[in-house]
Amino acid sequence: MFAALCTLSLAVPLAGPRVGAAVAGIVLLGAYVITDGPLFDLLAYPGDYEDSRLYGLITFVLAAVALGLMATAASMPVAVFVGTILLVGYGNLGEQLVRLRTDGPVVRVVGFCLTAAVAAVAGQAITRSLAGDAVISALPIMVFLAASGAFLAALLRDMLLRSDDPIVVLSVGLLLWLLAELQPTIGTTELLIALAVTVALGYTSYALETASIAGMLTGVLLVLLTTVLGGYGWFAVLVSFFAIGGLSTKFRYEEKTELGVAEDNNGARGSGNVLGNAAVALVAVLGYAASDAGLLPHEPELFLFAFTGSIATAMSDTLSSEIGSVFDRPRLITTLKPVEPGTDGGVTWQGELAGIVGAAIVAIIATGLFPEVSGGGATIIVAAGIAGMTVDSLLGATLEGSVLGNQGVNFLATLSGALVSVLLVVTFVLG
Repeated sequence: MFAALCTLSLAVPLAGPRVGAAVAGIVLLGAYVITDGPLFDLLAYPGDYEDSRLYGLITFVLAAVALGLMATAASMPVAVFVGTILLVGYGNLGEQLVRLRTDGPVVRVVGFCLTAAVAAVAGQAITRSLAGDAVISALPIMVFLAASGAFLAALLRDMLLRSDDPIVVLSVGLLLWLLAELQPTIGTTELLIALAVTVALGYTSYALETASIAGMLTGVLLVLLTTVLGGYGWFAVLVSFFAIGGLSTKFRYEEKTELGVAEDNNGARGSGNVLGNAAVALVAVLGYAASDAGLLPHEPELFLFAFTGSIATAMSDTLSSEIGSVFDRPRLITTLKPVEPGTDGGVTWQGELAGIVGAAIVAIIATGLFPEVSGGGATIIVAAGIAGMTVDSLLGATLEGSVLGNQGVNFLATLSGALVSVLLVVTFVLG
């Protein structure tokens, strides 16, 4: 029933926005009038029973109406609107069908993503066909949008409650609108390779217990967007951090557990940790794509150095923490006084050395993959990584725990690394 109601979004491309608004009004009226009985039980979320009102369905329809207004009164493509609504509705259906067979969390996520992506592609294709637009030539971009939306929706549903589908609808719709505006050019073969490698890496990270389900979905979405909007070079830099950083978490894990400094969940990193380290890199990728498409008046290579600077910081900080934490007698970076292992802002010379090596790894990979990064560019990336790692330690010693959480510190540190990288490029390369 929920999927069938979502299918009514096709009224917009079929009969126009006025008919679509009338359909939405009828559904809203029905959701308000129905207060009990079999139909209420069919459509009710658990929280709806307290007031005998279908609040879940009402808020979902209102979220759909908000997207519909963006599609009719703003520049959001109608195909994105329809694809988003069908993605969430049929994704839910796919997950529930899988749940009848198994309660395995990964299998349920796969069921949601596959069904959601197929429904989103179908919705976009039908809308484009009704509008007289090309369908076959646009298939790669439609699949890219559908896959990106499915991963984001699955991630949000893992982090939020099932009744938060309106938030999922709005978030997915806005992301797909942004991606559609960037107009990425990608062939069918390149897209299939990107999807296959992305999903394989995501599952491997979960199987090796270096990421939780939410962390896996976050990483998969970031890698897919980076690969399509940036290219395989950007993909290699990002994956080097995920791979080396994830494995470093397992370094002498039992010893770190005894010291009380090991990552929770057997070292599996969640979405907050992944986003804290990679959110700045994602913004840099989006900035690069927007600049390359002429939407931003900046040199695309500035965003490349912001990207590599943030990843160098994330790599430096991760290796410094995971390797340096097993050595005795760390010292607080602000006073150089000995502190207990695991103290925020505590550093060891072994950890600092590991952090420098991490930044150098990113610089070497970038030098080999990007013509814009020469020997001087590599030095800038290493310097940015060290600067960001130092900012992380300083924030840990001063603000972490009282003002900032670990994810906030990671975000500000990677932002510092990106800014240092850009400033050095502007001063010594472009200047």
